[in-house]
Amino acid sequence: MSSSRFVRTQTVLDRILDHKVEEIAARRAAAPLSEVVSSAEAAPPARDMIAALRRDTVALIAEVKHASPSKGVLIENFDPVVLGRIYAANGAAAISVLTDEAFFQGHLDHLAAVRAAVDVPVLRKDFVIDPYQIYEARAAGADAVLLIVAALEDSQLADLHMLALSIGLAVLVEVHHEDELARALRIDPLLVGINNRDLHTFAVDLNTTARLARLVPPAITLVAESGIFSGADVRQMGAVGARAVLVGEALVKAGDTASQVQELSRQPREVKQ
Repeated sequence: MSSSRFVRTQTVLDRILDHKVEEIAARRAAAPLSEVVSSAEAAPPARDMIAALRRDTVALIAEVKHASPSKGVLIENFDPVVLGRIYAANGAAAISVLTDEAFFQGHLDHLAAVRAAVDVPVLRKDFVIDPYQIYEARAAGADAVLLIVAALEDSQLADLHMLALSIGLAVLVEVHHEDELARALRIDPLLVGINNRDLHTFAVDLNTTARLARLVPPAITLVAESGIFSGADVRQMGAVGARAVLVGEALVKAGDTASQVQELSRQPREVKQ
């Protein structure tokens, strides 16, 4: 049995995490934790995600994303390595790779393949609720992992955050509203993501970042997530304090992905006083 557990949110997240508990148990049975820890220890040193995001422009974390529960398959003829190379060659500061299989049609192998093909930091984008997944991420070559505050109890959040940092991973701590941000700040994160999508309604509001950014200490690197499609959107996020934006759908579905990456990665960061 896995020791995985999570907080119920009465959203689609519950269904995803119910499946994730079963998935982790199966993965543990196939590859014991001790084996995964050994692989993590043998992995190449992690690239510095936070340093990569500190640039004069609003940094772009470009996402390798095949599908989503709400939109279905986003791209036919999906090739994560080709996408990753296009992202890195056209100005992305870092790359996020969806590794959830059941709901996003991702895979940990996608992350390993992208990491080997590019020279920028790579984030494991998944629903992390168990230490096993942290070691698994590092073993696959990840430089950073996502922790979703909505899915975790305070003690879990603190423990997983500390574990990830201890093995060299950066941690993107994701929040959706003020209460989650307050919980996140208690663990002194270096990297906070504000997700503009409401978990209950799926509605996207870029003002979520504007509202919460005021509450984030300036020493924290702030990432705006969801609903970002244009250069104007990127500039809007930069103006309210985001150092980076995480963009998936707008890149994956673009007719000319390279041009779209260039457009989104060169926007000035002009913070309103």
